[in-house]
Amino acid sequence: MLKYSRNKLISVVREDHDTLSVHGILDDDIYSLELNITVRISDLQIITINGKWNRWTTPECHRAENLLNEAVGFRVEKGFTGKIHKVIGRKACRHFANLLIECCFSAKEAALIADMDDNAGRKQEKAVDESVKSVKSVIAAGPDISSKGFIIDLHVHTSPASPCSSADVNLLIEEAKRIGLDGICLTDHNFVWEPAEVEELRQRHDFLVLAGNEITTDQGDMLVFGLSRDIKGIIRLKDLRDEVDRAGGFLIAAHPFRGFLTFGIGELGLSAEKAMQRPLFKYVDALEVMNGKVTEKENLFAAEVAHGLGLPATGGSDAHEVSETGLYATRFLEKIKGERDLITALKSGKYMSVEYRK
Repeated sequence: MLKYSRNKLISVVREDHDTLSVHGILDDDIYSLELNITVRISDLQIITINGKWNRWTTPECHRAENLLNEAVGFRVEKGFTGKIHKVIGRKACRHFANLLIECCFSAKEAALIADMDDNAGRKQEKAVDESVKSVKSVIAAGPDISSKGFIIDLHVHTSPASPCSSADVNLLIEEAKRIGLDGICLTDHNFVWEPAEVEELRQRHDFLVLAGNEITTDQGDMLVFGLSRDIKGIIRLKDLRDEVDRAGGFLIAAHPFRGFLTFGIGELGLSAEKAMQRPLFKYVDALEVMNGKVTEKENLFAAEVAHGLGLPATGGSDAHEVSETGLYATRFLEKIKGERDLITALKSGKYMSVEYRK
């Protein structure tokens, strides 16, 4: 029984903004050859060609490899097929000629897709820029709060309570005093400060020091105020919500879009309207829309979502170094003297996120 098979495979990769790399293989029971080609996207011109015989039919086949370079500079346009048959097919090898033609037409299709992607990306960037302008105007308006107010950095980490921080708590408090903040809130990761320790820090520095907690949930990090239980590991957000409610506390989604926009909103297909549908927003009291560890666009996107959901917006530096203290903060209407005052103020909604010294 006669058995014969032929395989042909062509792949195209975009190497940079204007270059495609094409790899073609033609393989059957008699001969086998490969082509590597680079093609410029902007004018579909062949930049380089390299061919290789893996299996051949006559001793003359190898000569075709050098003749392939005669097609460098050709463009994939009207008359291209005839030129390749004439220059490569007749003078060198019709198998190389056929594979070269198919590789180049595949590159042409890929160039069309690349152009469509580029146009879509430009439209997405324009949409994002317009969205940023809109959100900035919302933030600039803000609630009706005195420009003085009472300003607290609601999100700082200290060492060794937070293993990721190198900020000594005493130096961090002194820096907060030096730059004129009215208070700071220690929100170490899954760490509960003893009330006596916090009071001792207040007395020692004659400065408002508050205690909160940053807790890891199945739907991201949450800033929690008013909960004394020491939670380790990851907890379900719904369960955390129930505990905070029982304690009469307050729960803020920390940096809710950190990393979401790293590759561009368009690539993730994320819009503010879609983001508002995330389940986690059903369980939080406010959103942190100014965070010192995320990009400006991620902060602005969070602000747009908070505005759309009608949720209060807070700010915090997320400081892990002393020098980062007070980059962002939250401005309150009333003076705050302790944790209960803080929770009452947070529940009132009379505050706004501020760029303090960014």
